[in-house]
Amino acid sequence: MLKRKQSSRVEAQPVTDFGPDESLSDNADILWINKPWVHSLLRICAIISVISVCMNTPKTFEHYPPLQYVTFALDTLLMFLYTAEMIAKMHIRGIVKGDSSYVKDRWCVFDGFMVFCLWVSLVLQVFEIAEIVDQMSPWGMLRIPRPLIMIRAFRIYFRFELPRTRITNILKRSGEQIWSVSIFLLFFLLLYGILGVQMFGTFTYHCVTDDTQPGNVTWNNLAIPDTHCSRELEEGYQCPPGFKCMDLEDLGLSRQELGYSGFNEIGTSIFTVYEAASQEGWVFLMYRAIDSFPRWRSYFYFITLIFFLAWLVKNVFIAVIIETFAEIRVQFQQMWGSRSSTTSTATTQMFHEDAAGGWQLVAVDVNKPQGRAPACLQKMMRSSVFHMFILSMVAVDVIVAASNYYKGENFKRQYDEFYLAEVAFTVLFDLEALLKIWCLGFTGYISSSLHKFELLLVIGTTLHIYPDLYHSQFTYFQVLRVVRLIKISPALEDFVYKIFGPGKKLGSLVVFTASLLIVMSAISLQMFCFVEELDRFTTFPRAFMSMFQILTQEGWVDVMDQTLNAVGHMWAPVVAIYFILYHLFATLILLSLFVAVFWTTWNFDEHLKKLKQLKQSEANADTKEKLPLRLRIFEKFPNRPQMVKISKLPSDFTVPKIRESFMKQFIDRQQQDTSCLLRRLPSASSSSCDHSKRSAIEENKYIDQKLRKSVFSIRARNLLEKETAINKILRACTRQRMLSGSFEGQPAKERSILSVQHHIRQERRSLRHGSNSQRISRGKSLETLTQDHSNTVRYRNAQREDSEIKMIQEKKEQAEMKRKVQEEELRENHPYFDKPLFIVGREHRFRNFCRVVVRARFNASKTDPVTGAVKNTKYHQLYDLLGLVTYLDWVMIIVTICSCISMMFESPFRRVMHAPTLQIAEYVFVIFMSIELNLKIMADGLFFTPTAVIRDFGGVMDIFIYLVSLIFLCWMPQNVPAKSGAQLLMVLRCLRPLRIFKLVPQMRKVVRELFSGFKEIFLVSILLLTLMLVFASFGVQLFAGKLAKCNDPHIISREDCHGIFRINVSVSKNLNLKLRPGEKKPGFWVPRVWANPRNFNFDNVGNAMLALFEVLSLKGWVEVRDVIIHRVGPIHGIYIHVFVFLGCMIGLTLFVGVVIANFNENKGTALLTVDQRRWEDLKSRLKIAQPLHLPPRPDNDGFRAKMYDITQHPFFKRTIAVLVLAQSVLLSVKWDAADPVTVPLATMSVVFTFIFVLEVTMKIIAMSPSGFWQSRRNRYDLLVTSLGVIWVILHFALLNAYTYMMGACVIVFRFFSICGKHVTLKMLLLTVVVSMYKSFFIIVGMFLLLLCYAFAGVVLFGTVKYGENINRHANFSSAGKAITVLFRIVTGEDWNKIMHDCMVQPPFCTPDNSTYWKTDCGNYAGALMYFCSFYVIIAYIMLNLLVAIIVENFSLFYSTEEDQLLSYNDLRHFQIIWNMVDDKREGVIPTFRVKFLLRLLRGRLEVDLDKDKLLFKHMCYEMERLHNGGDVTFHDVLSMLSYRSVDIRKSLQLEELLAREQLEYTIEEEVAKQTIRMWLKKCLKRIRAKQQQSCSIIHSLRESQQQELSRFLNPPSIETTQPSEDMNAINQDNSAQPETSSQQQLLSPTLSDRGGYRQDSADAGKPQRKFGQWRLPSAPKPISHSVSSVNLRFGGRSTMKSVVCKMNPMSDAASCGSEVKKWWTRQLTVESDESGEDLLDI
Repeated sequence: MLKRKQSSRVEAQPVTDFGPDESLSDNADILWINKPWVHSLLRICAIISVISVCMNTPKTFEHYPPLQYVTFALDTLLMFLYTAEMIAKMHIRGIVKGDSSYVKDRWCVFDGFMVFCLWVSLVLQVFEIAEIVDQMSPWGMLRIPRPLIMIRAFRIYFRFELPRTRITNILKRSGEQIWSVSIFLLFFLLLYGILGVQMFGTFTYHCVTDDTQPGNVTWNNLAIPDTHCSRELEEGYQCPPGFKCMDLEDLGLSRQELGYSGFNEIGTSIFTVYEAASQEGWVFLMYRAIDSFPRWRSYFYFITLIFFLAWLVKNVFIAVIIETFAEIRVQFQQMWGSRSSTTSTATTQMFHEDAAGGWQLVAVDVNKPQGRAPACLQKMMRSSVFHMFILSMVAVDVIVAASNYYKGENFKRQYDEFYLAEVAFTVLFDLEALLKIWCLGFTGYISSSLHKFELLLVIGTTLHIYPDLYHSQFTYFQVLRVVRLIKISPALEDFVYKIFGPGKKLGSLVVFTASLLIVMSAISLQMFCFVEELDRFTTFPRAFMSMFQILTQEGWVDVMDQTLNAVGHMWAPVVAIYFILYHLFATLILLSLFVAVFWTTWNFDEHLKKLKQLKQSEANADTKEKLPLRLRIFEKFPNRPQMVKISKLPSDFTVPKIRESFMKQFIDRQQQDTSCLLRRLPSASSSSCDHSKRSAIEENKYIDQKLRKSVFSIRARNLLEKETAINKILRACTRQRMLSGSFEGQPAKERSILSVQHHIRQERRSLRHGSNSQRISRGKSLETLTQDHSNTVRYRNAQREDSEIKMIQEKKEQAEMKRKVQEEELRENHPYFDKPLFIVGREHRFRNFCRVVVRARFNASKTDPVTGAVKNTKYHQLYDLLGLVTYLDWVMIIVTICSCISMMFESPFRRVMHAPTLQIAEYVFVIFMSIELNLKIMADGLFFTPTAVIRDFGGVMDIFIYLVSLIFLCWMPQNVPAKSGAQLLMVLRCLRPLRIFKLVPQMRKVVRELFSGFKEIFLVSILLLTLMLVFASFGVQLFAGKLAKCNDPHIISREDCHGIFRINVSVSKNLNLKLRPGEKKPGFWVPRVWANPRNFNFDNVGNAMLALFEVLSLKGWVEVRDVIIHRVGPIHGIYIHVFVFLGCMIGLTLFVGVVIANFNENKGTALLTVDQRRWEDLKSRLKIAQPLHLPPRPDNDGFRAKMYDITQHPFFKRTIAVLVLAQSVLLSVKWDAADPVTVPLATMSVVFTFIFVLEVTMKIIAMSPSGFWQSRRNRYDLLVTSLGVIWVILHFALLNAYTYMMGACVIVFRFFSICGKHVTLKMLLLTVVVSMYKSFFIIVGMFLLLLCYAFAGVVLFGTVKYGENINRHANFSSAGKAITVLFRIVTGEDWNKIMHDCMVQPPFCTPDNSTYWKTDCGNYAGALMYFCSFYVIIAYIMLNLLVAIIVENFSLFYSTEEDQLLSYNDLRHFQIIWNMVDDKREGVIPTFRVKFLLRLLRGRLEVDLDKDKLLFKHMCYEMERLHNGGDVTFHDVLSMLSYRSVDIRKSLQLEELLAREQLEYTIEEEVAKQTIRMWLKKCLKRIRAKQQQSCSIIHSLRESQQQELSRFLNPPSIETTQPSEDMNAINQDNSAQPETSSQQQLLSPTLSDRGGYRQDSADAGKPQRKFGQWRLPSAPKPISHSVSSVNLRFGGRSTMKSVVCKMNPMSDAASCGSEVKKWWTRQLTVESDESGEDLLDI
């Protein structure tokens, strides 16, 4: 039998079916509709229908006429099938009536609509066959909806194992997020659209010849290339002689001829902004703006547009998809399956009965030999030597295949050495497969997926060596052998399995992408196939290539522009919207899905994250105990401790030398004693005392730290016992109150989250400290006891986890201690240890001086030295910046920046070796760096010291930069030949800006974040290189020598490619002029040449790898595709499309996923659970939250109250927002003083300005000026409104171009206020702002790298001749232009063409061997390394870090009410309450006001004083303890509430959890002590009050008796009565007796005690005046029954000794304390088994 019974059944999950309801009711007359094969047939018919509509185009029928009748037959058959299905469903369901009728089911309506479209298509085709309707007519657009029938083929998979409501909520939430981000994108598009209209306007001014006539503009009238120009003489580009600057629109060109891109009006401007935001063609727009308008305006506009729209706003879409996909992954994890380890697929587990009769799982290796091979062969096959031999042969085969190259046209390729080698390798691998099959058997061999892949390669390569199939499509099988090399590296194998192992998600996404491409290509095909002069959508392959091109974003603007020009001006807006929506979905959502899929592969399951956190903490704590090798070198030398000789000692013998460290202890002790003595003496100066104190503390810092740690550990050990005692006391008291019914009779009320979390913590701590005793478990049921036991076990495990964390911390401390001990031993035993350059002594004055200089920094004290409270300094941000680095580093940062600015002025025409002014900066940098390095070396040492300068890569880089600068300064070569050592030295000198990385700590952190994930980035690079190698080898074998062609397109054969021909010149890409009859385009005569394409070829693997690397960056692949299709064949276009799909969809998105995952891992967010992630988001959200700064409603003033209600009404706010948008619409056209439309638009803006003035006035009246000024938003509105009023005055006074410009600026400024009025826009804008703030140093790092490459580009390519993309706008002639070119390369805009222009070599350039600045040639190897390294580092790594930051910060906006620990409503409620308490609106309140604030909180943050008084005390004391009774800020209270409102066990990380629990335990202990102390004081007060009450009663009785007697006996006179000593003693005795008689054995007062509280005990000792006599109070006589009452109270156990003791007034407090302790012990003995004295010993 089984050892342990476990249920193997999985609980059934609710299945939600979003597909069609195919299980119809069984009717006797129609049965076939429910057959499964019918459903499968209809799904196949849906795919056939899509194929049919893809073939139904005029061009397809023109090439293949029979297809017209084939599609007609297929459509007819499909029509009958789907019509029959529709009729059957209508018959079963009913058409209208019934709950499940045909028209009420959405899928049935969809199917009916598809049937209708099929009928329409069939009828239309009948008319086309009968030639009633022309095939090129627009009636073909009726077939547009037909491709949507593809949904029928896949909708069966719309079944999810989750409740429908959950899936609906996920989809609804994701849709809302995507819609919100789309609105955010639209906001920025509108903003930059308005700015573009007002800053630029039209781009219609061009340079034309002087003889150009209006209405007769041709290609020959334009400049070559077409050049924009400026009307103003002082800005823009001026036309050369022979040309003039004219407006082509005035010369008669239409809008369609001028192009649709520009900033003419708001619609065209938004269209142009979206094109630029896609980073496709934006740089040419910027060049047009530079030529037409001031240069600064163009740079500012387009660079900020790329940064905000392309890099920040559009990446928010990736954040949306990643967050949504992460949630879906968690919800659908069971459906997709969890990731498993890389266990071999050939290893399984089976149940096996053991000797004891039980069952256990045993691993069974299916690779166990089952064949008929001899044992020696089986052993050889299983050996590692055999596997390594096979893998080495695979590597050799890959190298041989990569060595193949094109040898010429006349060379016989079939039987060369490469073919023979391929035959030999194929035979070898065939024998390997046969051997494995012989050893394992065919069944055992084929059971492994790896063996299946090997068998497929064997069959394919065997066919490939057949001569007729050699160098065909079977070459794929040969080059795929490289995949087997993944088995060499286990890390690479695990990495590949981690990505592609669970292929269900990735496979589903690939199928979805392919289906989307097919459907959209078919729709576009039917939409544009009839358009004349448009060949991109004539057939399905061309339509597919065009839509795939838009998906990759390469040249998608050209596709759209050609289509817009073809369809005409009327339909252009509709077509533009269609392409933009498809591009938006394909690039922002579809590609983000691939990023999300790969990103989730690095995420761990929730139950593993806690374990990973613990293991990571243990790994971080496992610090190296050994010193670095540069310090351990001293251990190789013998010990030579430093000895000192004691002099001035009277002795007859020779005193031996003593260790200096031994004597130093006494010197240190003497200094400490002296300092203490000086502190005690009143005459001692404070300065000397402080100096001695500082020196003593500095020298004994290590000992003090250890003492503090030891004291802290002792307190920590004693704290557990105290916590246990207090928890038991509180638990017992709580149980007593519950049993006494003190909680009964109260109305049921929902507890707040603070109360819930407080009780959870109390229960958890009670369970952890052993509350499962018999007294508590008495009377409970078995189920309750079982549950309590499970809870106890769970909390015991948590306690064990805490102990493990403490052990890890102790281990880390021990490692640090051992490391310091080793360092101290080396310092003591080796005299040269820690001596800079082995010369300067350890405590030498010069070294101490250097230390002071090197380590001096700005240190503004942020805490009060007396109270310890944090100071709220006004310039704390500036202080933090000044204290970021030391003063010396600040000086070097400034010097380095100045030196970089000096290098900005260097160029090939103004060189540093010939410019004395530039040499000054060089000398200054070298001198300052020499001083810096000397100071640091003298202070910390060079290499063999603990804090040496060269202790990491940063120190090596500093020394390297210094040596390069020093050598260059000393050498200063006058002639620098190209590709020489001097030029290399100048290139290395360009690394100078990298010094900032070493000087700024945050920059070093950026470098660590980059290099910490180097392993994963390296593995991804290997995968991409493997992919490139496979396709490069295939390309060499198929395309080598086939891409060469004559440059004359009319020549086909190489023999005819000679002579000259006239080639046309491309004048402009934007203009769409048509050639007139007899007109020729501009051109010139060139010789015919038979050559490869200019930028790429596949003649060898190197060139093929370079071409594929450019294609991998999605730049230039369209040109490669067109050349391959045109010169090799259309079928080979599949090659490049497959590579682009794998490289773009998988390779690049995998790179993005790796960078994001590494960033999260470095930030510590990768291992966070859902609760911990929510807690981190909550803390970030609370940091952003601010007080409302909204004054209260003025209830006393009726008019102001009415104004307040109006201004705070939502309708009023929405109206103002609508008015702001309406005013912004006035900027839809450019405000030009010469345009008559501008005057009415400005007048309307004046009206809007007065409305906004009225708004501000109403708010000032409602809130008062001081209250209005408290809000930053109100200040901004007031500023903009004031500017608007000033503009109105200037506008009516001047009325010129400057006033119009000012008015437009005011409207733009007001447009920004929309973000503050819309919650979604505000949160998303806040996300972008926070991302910019957190990515500041990353952006600075990018700029520094950009600067280094710019300096190097000036040296390498500063004089390269102009080419295809190197022109007057883009070149490396100066550092400024180089930065512009590199920023263009970062966006990927034709970076490969710029690289090829910089590779130009003779005879296409003029070389010069003397100096590099006299040649116009490029550098082939330098350009290859320069551009490829720059593009990989910046575009693939640095930009993806921005994506990672946005993804990290987006969760602040993404979280909804159900995910947030504190919702937005809670925060809003707290802001309102804070606004009530903080009457001065300073954001700070005194600590005592926190009590009032907590009492005012309601809802989820409410604290019920009846139930949670202890929690209230804890919260108040926490504020007092953390802030020492000073002022608390808004965020302080909010942070305290956030900690109290979450389950810290689930939400906090390990270190933070320990610190928080320690704080809460301390607070509980202190509050318990205060509670007991206050209770004791109250008890003493009650006892004394009762004593005074008894005395006052007896005294009043005696006085009344004396007054009655004195009324008759004594005459009226004044006398003072002195009581006798005996009477005083009796009075004291009697005054103590009522105390014992009124003793109560209960904690709370009873009904009999109420009178005692009303008596004022202060009147007992006052003299009284009766009948004109002053008489001091005297004690009454003892009452006889008082002693007996005492005895009765204590049950006869009271003795006379206790009564006598109570007569002593000095023993009141002691006796009261003893009685309280007895009462406390008596109460606890009822509930606890332990003694009360131990419990109270706190």
